[in-house]
Amino acid sequence: MQTFLRAAGARMRPAAHAFAVARAVRGIEPLVATEIQRSRLGRVRGLRHREVWFEPSPEADLLGLRTADDVLVAAAVVDGVGHDRSALSRLAGAARDLHPVLPAWPDAGGLEVSASFVGRRNYTRYEIEDAVGAELARPSGLAYHSRRDGRRPPPDALSWRVTIEGDQAVIALRLADRPLHRRPYKTASVRGTLHPPVAAAMARLARLGDARTVLDPCCGAGTTLIEAHALAPRLRPAGFDHDPAAIAAAAANARAAGASPFLWGVGDAGRLPVADGCVDRVLVNPPWGRQVPPRGALARGPGPLWREVRRVLADDGLAVALVHDGIPSGFVVEETHQVSLSGRHPEIAVLRKARSRG
Repeated sequence: MQTFLRAAGARMRPAAHAFAVARAVRGIEPLVATEIQRSRLGRVRGLRHREVWFEPSPEADLLGLRTADDVLVAAAVVDGVGHDRSALSRLAGAARDLHPVLPAWPDAGGLEVSASFVGRRNYTRYEIEDAVGAELARPSGLAYHSRRDGRRPPPDALSWRVTIEGDQAVIALRLADRPLHRRPYKTASVRGTLHPPVAAAMARLARLGDARTVLDPCCGAGTTLIEAHALAPRLRPAGFDHDPAAIAAAAANARAAGASPFLWGVGDAGRLPVADGCVDRVLVNPPWGRQVPPRGALARGPGPLWREVRRVLADDGLAVALVHDGIPSGFVVEETHQVSLSGRHPEIAVLRKARSRG
């Protein structure tokens, strides 16, 4: 792969140095950029729709990015990609120009291409994929597996991606065997489980440096607490959920992550078995009625949840919540980030308890 990085950087404009592309959930691109910089993974070049472009540091472990959905190496940047169908031949030509720098990849089970673009175009994603994929496969003789018919490519196929924003496209190759958001620890799941990179972003926003305890009152499959523990292993995490199946899934995932023992318990988020003011951080993705219906004390509304969060949170504590119906009362907002999930646009909100008057 390092040979390909050097060759691509020498051959393709504008990569005077080879650069990487981190794919992200819409809305958390700045948080991905912050993780790259603070983890010294590289120098950020710029942000696009769902992308962060950066120059990797030598020997950086790019697969350790937790807020990114995926990480790829850019092979070509193509300018002048318009909205008409001439863009297809332009993209195919850019893929053809890569032939001299493409390794043989004798062990690959073919290759596949996934494409996306921002705005309306007079061509489809499948036409982009077929135009680029056919050219990328040609010099090595690899089979090109089109996604047009709905079939899945084999798991050992090389995964390429083409993204277009404005009149500029990037052709990039995935570094890992699968997207980063597919965490190995997710051996069990439940409906409404949180997307791991979003959970990781929430954990980073929680400023876990001086925290000792972290609570998720609606823990589902345990994703937020596992991501928090990966960032700060000394934490004492506790998770509750109304559904026993969710608690079983959370415990299984924590074991698969190799994390230290967590406290898991079946419980009502509106009646938490936790003492007042004893929690440093709360991470919560409340049930919002689309995938998981609210139960117990939350069936009549989210009020009991937020009362409990205020009760258990230490005076200097922080709550980081994925909110779908506005900021709850009784909190001071430190920052928000609107994201796109499941066709909705909730906010990640960083909250402190409002001081009581008098």
